[in-house]
Amino acid sequence: MYHEELILILCVLVVKSASKSCIHRSKIHVVEGEPFYLKPCDVSTPVHKNETATMRWFKGNASHGYRELNTRSSPRITFRGYTLEFWPVELEDEGTYFSQVGNDRRNWTLNVTKKPKHSCFSEKLVTSRDVEVKKSLRIACENPNYGELINDTTLYKNCKEISKTPKILKDAEFGDEGYYSCVFSVYHNGKQYNITKTVNITVIEENSKITPAIFGSKCEKVGVELGKDVELNCSALLNEHDLFYWSIRKEDSSDPNVQEYKKEPMWTSEGKLHASIILRIQKITEKYLDVLYNCTVANEEATDTKSFVLVRKETPDIPGHVFTRGLTVVVLTSVAAVCVVILCVIYKVDLVLFYRRIAERDETLTDGKTYDAFVSYLKECHPENGEEYAFAVETLPRVLEKQFGYKLCIFERDVMPGGAVVDEIHSLIEKSRRLIIVLSKSYLANGTRLELESGLHEALVERKIKIILIEFTPASNIPILPPSLKLLKSYRVLKWKAGGPPTSNTRFWKRLLYLMPAKAVKPWREESEAQHVLSAP
Repeated sequence: MYHEELILILCVLVVKSASKSCIHRSKIHVVEGEPFYLKPCDVSTPVHKNETATMRWFKGNASHGYRELNTRSSPRITFRGYTLEFWPVELEDEGTYFSQVGNDRRNWTLNVTKKPKHSCFSEKLVTSRDVEVKKSLRIACENPNYGELINDTTLYKNCKEISKTPKILKDAEFGDEGYYSCVFSVYHNGKQYNITKTVNITVIEENSKITPAIFGSKCEKVGVELGKDVELNCSALLNEHDLFYWSIRKEDSSDPNVQEYKKEPMWTSEGKLHASIILRIQKITEKYLDVLYNCTVANEEATDTKSFVLVRKETPDIPGHVFTRGLTVVVLTSVAAVCVVILCVIYKVDLVLFYRRIAERDETLTDGKTYDAFVSYLKECHPENGEEYAFAVETLPRVLEKQFGYKLCIFERDVMPGGAVVDEIHSLIEKSRRLIIVLSKSYLANGTRLELESGLHEALVERKIKIILIEFTPASNIPILPPSLKLLKSYRVLKWKAGGPPTSNTRFWKRLLYLMPAKAVKPWREESEAQHVLSAP
């Protein structure tokens, strides 16, 4: 019971705190003396969560141009969130308004109508509704935009009070025609205001009679075989006493092979009558072919006709069993093709590596590059990052160089100290075909930023190098990483799982070899292990 009460209280609070509905209409008519508000729809939200979107409001007219509104513009005008409120709106408020937040701008033209002296509503703000006699007439006075401020609602008909209960639900009668006005009493800052909504109800005659109509196209060809029987089925929606019949030739009227009969009509869920009549022709001969058989439904207001024509059914060119076998072959071939495509997608890496080994492709012969990959990693070896350091300087060279014949550039190993570090790094990256980034938690903390920026420039601007990202720490968890690196295509991002032997048959090493340039395998040693990794399915 406690939980049910809590849910009910929360629902009430949500309803009470609901914001006002936004206004789509560009031209608006209001009555002076009543509260009114403007609120744009689909306002763009700030890019960052800690930004505050400030909305500015402007008013313009033909003589004075636009001026910005603020709390000092008028004591009747207030600002609440993205809403401009008038308490109340007056004739002088007429004009053009626009809201602006960032680059988002919305416009309205406000026309203020003078309050009528001899009526409780303005004709310009009346909506109209037709109600069929004896059908449901429902009038409910609801105003969710001011719901928490409304303390009284009264319903008027033709400006005469008819109910303190602002709701009508009854079967419509002709005497119910008239102007129904819902008047909401709203309190704001100690003052009472009235908001009026008026609807003009017109009660119309009951329209129970429908226009008869036959289903389907107006002319239908029916293929038949000589000596066989055929049934022509004509269906229609009609009224209970409408005429529904077949028109046939005079010579067919006494033909025992031509018979007409009706099916029992049915009432649809919408209260309409659905009927069918059948024309049955037995033992088809040539005389029945290419003749119009007309089905007609009619009443004093409308007529609808459908024609049937019997034509000789053509013998199929392809025997049925041949067509069935052919269709089966096509379906099986299509299924096989789809399966092959799926398998190629799943085993793409294995197939590419297998092809490289068989074809002995080598992409490194004519590009003028010295190294197959430049390895960028956290240079300092501390206990907290010892695993990443060992992977970069020991595991990668042991597998890629000794087993697969690639030539890596590892700065601490391959560059003599004493040179210009900036020039050296940029030159080495230019001479490399790939940039392997071993991404760890403290990757950008110690001198790797230069390598990263130079490599990104070569990859994104010069397009002379491709990036391979090996994650020890997910890129999404490193807030200062360049956005372009976070948006790297997923197939170029590898996740290293420690614990397995470096030459084991894992997807990691296969995917890394797939991303490296194609090169004839010339291992320094452990050739059998290299062949095992490449050829395993």
